Order: sequence, then structure tokens, then C-alpha cells
Amino acid sequence: MNLQIRDPRARELARQLAEKRKISMTEAVIEALESELQREREQTPLAERLAVIAKELKSKAAGGGRALSKDEIDEMWGHS
Repeated sequence: MNLQIRDPRARELARQLAEKRKISMTEAVIEALESELQREREQTPLAERLAVIAKELKSKAAGGGRALSKDEIDEMWGHS
């Protein structure tokens, strides 16, 4: 089966990848699509990544801290 790429930008990107890897444009397109699909499968939602970061930071925090008041937060950010 012959691959036909009509979009000039897509054709140029496929050509560049094929040239760099010394493979055919068809192989370049297949590799790029497989790579992108794998990346999508492995993608962790932002909320989950942030929850992991928050948990790690909380575990590193020293005990005995206290909550800041709104006035303290405003002062820290220069909103007096």
C-alpha cells in the first residue's frame, strides 16, 4: 500500500523524520503515530500529578507549622 500525504506541512515533517532516521516516509509516519499513541496511553492526568507532588511536599514538611492568616499571605505577596 502506498502512503499519500497531501498536506504540505505533514509531508515535510514526515520527510524530515524519515531523513533523520534513514527510513522511508511510511515508516517515519508509523513510528511517529505509534510513539504519540504510547505517550497518550502513559499520560497521567494533571490532577493526579499534582496530588502526587502535594503528597511528597507534605511528607517533607516539618511538623509544628501553622496556617497563615489572610493578612500574612497578603503581606507575603505584597498586597498590604
